Amino acid sequence: GLEKKNRLINEKEREIIAYHEAGHAIVAERVETADPVHKISIIPRGVGALGYMQQLPDERHLLQHDELLDRLAVLLGGRAAEALAFGQVSTGAANDLERATGLAHRMVCEFGMSQRLGPVTYAGADAPFPGIAQPDAGRARSETTAREIDREVRALVSGAFDRARRILERDRRALDGVARRLLSDEMMDRDALLAILDVVPAA
Repeated sequence: GLEKKNRLINEKEREIIAYHEAGHAIVAERVETADPVHKISIIPRGVGALGYMQQLPDERHLLQHDELLDRLAVLLGGRAAEALAFGQVSTGAANDLERATGLAHRMVCEFGMSQRLGPVTYAGADAPFPGIAQPDAGRARSETTAREIDREVRALVSGAFDRARRILERDRRALDGVARRLLSDEMMDRDALLAILDVVPAA
């Protein structure tokens, strides 16, 4: 959506948004496989978007386990930054949580990336062909399997949050610096981010 500079946001909310987007960006730059950060903004955009961190995706058709774990950490970077900076989280991370939970669920149920459950696809209510019986539908709907899936999904999301928080704890000065820059200028490009992170851009 288009940026909307006339949307009124109080100073406390601006600070939360700045730390939130800074958290996403710093985690994205610190994990090994995330797409590079292009721009960060705390200018409201579209419906409900109070800020954003934009990455430039590489042309990839397959993602490996480590790459998906990195994506989970980036998604949870905003929530981790809020928790670190303010000691609590806001409702601003709701969409991030939804996306992270969805990705973790796919890792467990679709991609067979759970050591506990193994390389098995678990169909169910979200089967690709509703109304058509799936070979493993009974297993997927069993109470025991459902609990195992929930446990694995929760572990992936919680682990990603903890990892993002550890990254930001190590980079706390950079987190504060990026947030201050966003509060001052409302927008940052990649060069400004890397200058604060003290990273030499790749040639």
